[in-house]
Amino acid sequence: MLGGCDVAQPEPPAAAGPAELRWGGDAEGGAPYVYPDPQKPEHLIGFECDLAEALAAKLGVKAKMVQNQWDQLVPALERGNFDIILNGLELTPDNQQRIAMSLPYFIYAEQIVTRRYTDGLARIEDLKTKPVGVLSSSVAQRLLEEMRGVDLRIYPGNVESLRDLRAKRIEAVVMDLPIALHYARSDPALKLSGASFAPGYYGIGVRKQEGSLLAVLNQAITELQQEHALERIYRKHGIWDERQERLKDYQPEVVTQRKSISTLREWPKYLPLLLRGAVTTVELSVLGMSLAVVAGLVVVLVRLYGIAPLRWLAKAYVEVIRGTPLLIQLFLIYYGLPEIGIRLNPFLAGIAGLGLNYAASEAENYRAGIQAIPHGQTEAALALGMSRWQTLRHVVLPQALRLVIPPITNDFIAMFKDSSIVSVITMVELTKVYGMLAMSTYDYIGLGLMTAGIYFALSYPASLFANWLERKLRYDRR
Repeated sequence: MLGGCDVAQPEPPAAAGPAELRWGGDAEGGAPYVYPDPQKPEHLIGFECDLAEALAAKLGVKAKMVQNQWDQLVPALERGNFDIILNGLELTPDNQQRIAMSLPYFIYAEQIVTRRYTDGLARIEDLKTKPVGVLSSSVAQRLLEEMRGVDLRIYPGNVESLRDLRAKRIEAVVMDLPIALHYARSDPALKLSGASFAPGYYGIGVRKQEGSLLAVLNQAITELQQEHALERIYRKHGIWDERQERLKDYQPEVVTQRKSISTLREWPKYLPLLLRGAVTTVELSVLGMSLAVVAGLVVVLVRLYGIAPLRWLAKAYVEVIRGTPLLIQLFLIYYGLPEIGIRLNPFLAGIAGLGLNYAASEAENYRAGIQAIPHGQTEAALALGMSRWQTLRHVVLPQALRLVIPPITNDFIAMFKDSSIVSVITMVELTKVYGMLAMSTYDYIGLGLMTAGIYFALSYPASLFANWLERKLRYDRR
């Protein structure tokens, strides 16, 4: 009986049993393909779960799903993390250049989704100049990039783009029809706008050297189609339409082998794109660190000199922020705050997330610096008639800040690298640009070296400055 997926750990196939078919997919926001059962979250369901079970039965093995980020499925397959990709992978020339792909098992189409009362966005041409969300590395992204003139927002998953649509950060989302049917059709705040368009095929991805596996998969797909098993699965999940009748008429296209691209040799073409991403990285880091320095100072002053309830809150802030991941904090700021009426754009949300996260570290740096000042200096200042605030301002803080400048500078260097996390809220900074270009050129090494070089060029001067300050401010060298 179909209706549930076993989940395996992402280990190389060599570690799998001989009677297993390990298939890669992304269950995070992955409905209706593969997703946790709302009634039993430990089990995965979806039409591709059922399809995987049906294919495995044809092959006489057991199907096991391996979780992997969707836009990194192809590299993971090439590394050997699993045997096949079965997760809405489009039969496109780009994918067929890199991996072998089976006969199609589903015909999809693209669909525009808007808010319920939005009019005039029923065709892809209507999306020009509008902020539009797409899934990273999807056909929708390629279509809108080719059309040009669209304010494109790229998301790691489908749920995030629909959240931004409901929060009025974007005007539309373009996604595959099965996803739109599952998420948007039942949402009273959203609607399917216009007719679906740009039909295409989903196929199973296999490593190019696995010709025998590809052959048995094609045979299994053909048999499932002839037995109407595919129709039963798709009707069960509410995604069957008349397009699926044309699966049997599929004629594979001849894919011209594309020459490999050496981005190092063609660096003048790619370096400007990376540098534009680097500008965003610098802006995020400088503004985020400025917020962290100011907020951290406020937190430590409240913690050391405030009244008891405020001291407790300041201490709790430091412990909670340091004890939770930056990624979770970004999600709460960007996706959680709109639920209480606070909507920040990705840039401001990124600054807030980085700044408030690093503020906890800066507060601890300040506290160490303040407590390093001998208490006798405070007593002497008070004995001279200075108030506690005057003592803090003119005696303690100047010395403490001089002590903590080097660690603050080191934190600034660390923020350059941590700023890459804001790509999860659609910020296209340096790391995101690298990922997008690498997925289109398949050159992870050349682009990776250029990207690493840019990060080094940004952080090394700051590192030299920190070392200089550390030498300059050491009392024992004076």
